[in-house]
Amino acid sequence: MYGRLPIVKMLAATVALTAATCAVMVPINWDGQQASTAAPKIDNLLTVMIILSSFVFSLVVVMLFYALWKFKAKPGDESDGEPIHGNTRLEVAWTLIPTVIVLFAGGYSWSVLNDIEEKAQNPLTVAVFSQQYAWSFAYPGKDYAWSEGEFHVPVNRQIQFKMHAQDVIHSFWVPEWRIKKDNVPGITTTAIVTPDKVGTYQLICTELCGFGHASMRAKVVVESPAKFQEWVASLDQKLPPALKESIVQDSEANPVPLSAGGA
Repeated sequence: MYGRLPIVKMLAATVALTAATCAVMVPINWDGQQASTAAPKIDNLLTVMIILSSFVFSLVVVMLFYALWKFKAKPGDESDGEPIHGNTRLEVAWTLIPTVIVLFAGGYSWSVLNDIEEKAQNPLTVAVFSQQYAWSFAYPGKDYAWSEGEFHVPVNRQIQFKMHAQDVIHSFWVPEWRIKKDNVPGITTTAIVTPDKVGTYQLICTELCGFGHASMRAKVVVESPAKFQEWVASLDQKLPPALKESIVQDSEANPVPLSAGGA
């Protein structure tokens, strides 16, 4: 019984430290405003990861301080430490616990990813072009009507962003949507988002792409379907041939088709 007492105390200390850490970390709004159907699910995933990380951190800290206290050398003791050949139960435990945590985290993340990327029946496709240091956008449903530095999407409709990099790797990120996807030269990458809150946001490049990286931003407008249709109809610029050619080349390298789903 007395041999188990330190373990019980360490578990109690671990639970207490975990609770204290979570009480500080969980209430913080780490990601800001939510403006897509994916945002609450991703924020919940982050909360679960914070709790799991707090538990692992607390367990390591408690065991570290216990070892420092229990096995500290007495004053004046300069002898070598006793040889220790291992503890099978301890080794099984510190292998099994991280394995369970990692498998749970991976399974939960996979479930969330499948949920937020589930295809809707009538998605809108927007072609996204990134190059040092600007964003531009095309709407295939209107014969590639083109916009530079600003794009509009309708609220409560799934958007499939088909992304094409013209030079180096860039990264597509609207913080309020929580979705981030790299734009890679030579292939078409896809981000799926359903905006659910009308407003004006910013598209930010989050991949260091050169001297102008910090200024590589674009205006994002989420609006009613009627206002969106009006805005698309007002576009009079057509997609430049070089960008149109990149769609063909990228699709040949990555044969996911740029589907209909236009405006």
